[in-house]
Amino acid sequence: MVSFLLLAALLAFWMLPTMVQALPGQVRVRLPEELLRAVTKPLPTALPAPSVIPAEIQLTVESIVAAPLTISSATPTPRTEQSATPAKTAAPDLPAATPTLAATRIPPTATATAVAIPTAALLQGMEITPQKLNNCGPTNLSLNLNYYGLESTQFDVAGVVKPHYDDRNVSPQELVSYTNNHTDLRASQYSGGDLLLLKQLLAAGFPVVIEKGYEPDWQGWMGHYLTLTGYDEVTSSFLTMDTFLGPWDGSGRPYTYDEIEEKWQHFNNTFFVVYPPQQEEEFLALIGPELGDPLSMWQHTAEQAQQQINTDPENAFAWFNLGSSYSELGEITADPQFHSAAAAAFDQARLIGLPTRMLWYQFQPYVAYLAADRIDDVLTLTATIRDNQGGDKVEETFYYRGRALQAQGNTEDAIYNYRRALELKPHYLEAQGALDAITGS
Repeated sequence: MVSFLLLAALLAFWMLPTMVQALPGQVRVRLPEELLRAVTKPLPTALPAPSVIPAEIQLTVESIVAAPLTISSATPTPRTEQSATPAKTAAPDLPAATPTLAATRIPPTATATAVAIPTAALLQGMEITPQKLNNCGPTNLSLNLNYYGLESTQFDVAGVVKPHYDDRNVSPQELVSYTNNHTDLRASQYSGGDLLLLKQLLAAGFPVVIEKGYEPDWQGWMGHYLTLTGYDEVTSSFLTMDTFLGPWDGSGRPYTYDEIEEKWQHFNNTFFVVYPPQQEEEFLALIGPELGDPLSMWQHTAEQAQQQINTDPENAFAWFNLGSSYSELGEITADPQFHSAAAAAFDQARLIGLPTRMLWYQFQPYVAYLAADRIDDVLTLTATIRDNQGGDKVEETFYYRGRALQAQGNTEDAIYNYRRALELKPHYLEAQGALDAITGS
């Protein structure tokens, strides 16, 4: 009997990690932290290395640094509204040679409104709410909706943007779309912001939500949304509503300018702002033409990343941002040279080392590698995310894996992955479209 009990205890101990990981997220999060630490499988220290050899990557990277890509003749595409996803434009006439990015800037048609900011600003009336598991996106959006008098909870938002409770990521595009389609308020998203713009927006009365890197103790690097409600030039800090750390009395949590600048870079200085429609003109004047047009914005972020690389060539996040910017330019212009350069920049970032969870939130590497016919890299990266705890709840992982499998002619597995993506996000239009195209639905 004693031997049987001992064997049963050993078996239970051996199976404990699997049993805990199989629990729904809302149950697992209630377990003691000591137990979670003991049974959680450590994430890989970095994303896997690229399939091409380092010498080839270095050669391409050197050519990018020596002669960055450019759009030689293009006119910004007018937009009637600030959309979450820039619309594609016709490919411009590109020269045979590869000139420098900085040499040919898109001339702005207007200038941003100059704002003489005070030495400090603080927005009153925003209340803090503790977020539930992986719910910082819906929670931060609800704080901003409430600030403008719209009654909304994190569960109201999450019910639309992440119907699967364990969904690990809600993108800025999804939050902006929710605001524009489900409320009377407006929202717009941008990349390539800077500290001065954040202060100008706050001084004008607009709270700002940034997307940033975050490393809470033993859990490792992850992404996080953070609402900024004020700043102080004397202390060189922003005051924020941190839905993960609090404090819950509403007094706000300060972060220094340096802390924000460092972690914000992990997401290409991406931010979104909720605002009343009657203040749209004032808001867009603050944003200005450089960020207000997609083509110009992604050129700007590419230059921003290039400057960071020139300062610190081992900055993996800067290389990732350069790749994201080139990939976005490739999507807008339909020019394959941008995707090829993006793939090389992503390769360099992976060689230096990126957090495994990077691809929970940002998916441009998949776009660039698919465009460059680097199918094996997409399959390797999606398998890495899928096979680690939490990564199997990122719908984009399965969508892009389906795209790669379909490109290989593996229709059966592609269908499985598209369906899995739709299980996680039932209204995932890209996944539904890809599935319909295969099945003829």
